[in-house]
Amino acid sequence: MALNSVWVHAESLNGEVRPSSLELLTKAREIAGEVVAFYAGDDDVNALAPKLGSYGATKVLAVGDLGGALVGVPLAAALAAHIQGGNAPDLILFPSTYDGRDTAGRLSTRLDRTVLTNVSGMELEGDKPVVSHQVFGGSTIVKATFTGEKPWIVLIRPKTFAAEDGGGGAAEVVNLDVPDTGATNAAKVLQRHVEETTGPKLDEAAVVVSGGRGLGEADKYSMIEDLAKLLKGAAGASRAIVDAGWVPYSHQVGQTGKTVKPDLYIACGISGATQHLVGMKGSKNIVAINKDQEAPIFAIADLGIVGDVHKVLPKLIEALKAKA
Repeated sequence: MALNSVWVHAESLNGEVRPSSLELLTKAREIAGEVVAFYAGDDDVNALAPKLGSYGATKVLAVGDLGGALVGVPLAAALAAHIQGGNAPDLILFPSTYDGRDTAGRLSTRLDRTVLTNVSGMELEGDKPVVSHQVFGGSTIVKATFTGEKPWIVLIRPKTFAAEDGGGGAAEVVNLDVPDTGATNAAKVLQRHVEETTGPKLDEAAVVVSGGRGLGEADKYSMIEDLAKLLKGAAGASRAIVDAGWVPYSHQVGQTGKTVKPDLYIACGISGATQHLVGMKGSKNIVAINKDQEAPIFAIADLGIVGDVHKVLPKLIEALKAKA
């Protein structure tokens, strides 16, 4: 049994709809008769409408110029007013991003509705969504559903669903008015600093090479970056070396970092704590390099190399350079 209407938070970056939003649109059109996107941001919503429509949205509810404000306050206020005006959907989906969490929390308060967060799976049972959560570091999966009134609000981890183009036409853009938000909307974005990166983004790369505490010291992380570059992939890291200050948080793979599902994941000197496995165990092919043959990472690896990363990685890099 399908839901009547599902709304999806559409986010964008540099004029492109974020993959996490396309993933949710794909799921929404699978479970609902009507799919509506909603958007607030700096990009032209009319330029985003064809992509949103192609992935299933028939309509885009849009908040106009934010005037430098953060997304959460005006978007939640506009959505709440629209819903309270008699336009409530069955289900509202947000990606687990900074803006998604902020907006979902504010909307929950305005509508007095529960939010189910950190969701890693969702299916319909009858006319209700049943969602999955990874608990105890990902070692156990629990399921939950709603008992309260609609609309139900869900925050979903990136890479939970695959994004698939549905071939639809451009979505209709409907502009929403933003009610007076008072002092809650006083914060303004004054500057944006974009991290300089080369190669594919970590959560979008087809190949990810990650390093852990087994590297021994921060300087050895350069081997991870070199191997990732040779494979045209992205460099990742375990929480241990992020907490140690070896690499920025943006490199972290795991429950409290990024979730990745590349075609190839190479774990170098990573023992395989459940916190890390949650973020990468959905990879199609996993290669683990660790000198401890009892390391938990080998339990999920398709190929395990029992050896010292300081000997294995230089040889692998040398071989790849020879073929370049």
